[in-house]
Amino acid sequence: MKRTITIIIAIVIIIAIAIGIISSRNSEHATSDLKLIKVNEVTRSVFYAPQYVAISQGFFKDNGIEIELTTGQGADAVMTAVLANQCDIGFAGPEASIYVYNEGKEDHTQVFAQLTKKDGSFLVARKDTDSFDWNDLKGKTVIPGRKGGVPYMTLEYVLKQNGINPETDLILDDSIKFDLMAGAFASGNADYVTLFEPTASLTEQEGKGYVVASVGKEAGEIPYTAYFAKESYIQNNEDTIQTFTNAIYKGQQWVKSHTSKEIAEAIQDFFPDTDLALLEASIQSYKDIDAWNETPILEEDAFNRLQEVMTLAGELEQKAPYTEIVNNIYAKNAIK
Repeated sequence: MKRTITIIIAIVIIIAIAIGIISSRNSEHATSDLKLIKVNEVTRSVFYAPQYVAISQGFFKDNGIEIELTTGQGADAVMTAVLANQCDIGFAGPEASIYVYNEGKEDHTQVFAQLTKKDGSFLVARKDTDSFDWNDLKGKTVIPGRKGGVPYMTLEYVLKQNGINPETDLILDDSIKFDLMAGAFASGNADYVTLFEPTASLTEQEGKGYVVASVGKEAGEIPYTAYFAKESYIQNNEDTIQTFTNAIYKGQQWVKSHTSKEIAEAIQDFFPDTDLALLEASIQSYKDIDAWNETPILEEDAFNRLQEVMTLAGELEQKAPYTEIVNNIYAKNAIK
């Protein structure tokens, strides 16, 4: 009897192991069916919630794509990675593609999907104030990011709109790398700094500064962050670009129809060191300024507005043709 029971147990164990092996192989096979796409994002921010939602909710996998996401810490670094074939798709400001086109590069990059339509940075002050005025920046030092980048240029645009001369009325310290701005400010290097969420709210929570204004709300709509790839990559991988754009559009629609709390829960794995309540508040800050595009289409009027901001900032001598920089074919197909 005991011998019979032992044999039965052994058979059950063998069957269980066999099932496990088959299941594992099927899982590996399913994963191998996904096309790996390397994406380099400009920074890690709640500002890009629709992208993280598309990953966490499986929208990319539903479209046969597995995303390998890296963070470049600056549009220039992202563009370098794209041009050097270190990644397939870049995610940064469209200004990077304009610069590359104007340099005369034959295989230049094209923007195929827009994600955000407002500046995502918030002005953080050293001292708290109940009645902030942009004129408070006169005579002060501000850390605005890299000169030539959209955050820097958008802040300049806002300053000028408020009658402030960026060259003479204050000091814009652009010597500090993007990922070191919050730390430099906390160390006492400036009176103000522009930060993305959740870093802005975290700085305030830690008592190191106070969020006093939204640069995006003040500046209005501008095509701030978008996906781009080399023209040759797009031509040779049209199905991939289309399915990628489909997933991004699903992410945009999901964010539009869900609450800040639901979004925070969906993307928390991308911000493991951020409290859920703080994450929710950060997302609500972006909802309040209508930061996200509802579709991946980058409209010509918005593109022209970006080039106007670049020209006013003295960073653009020659405007680039919309049809050379922007390719809306895949975005339009995604929303059909």
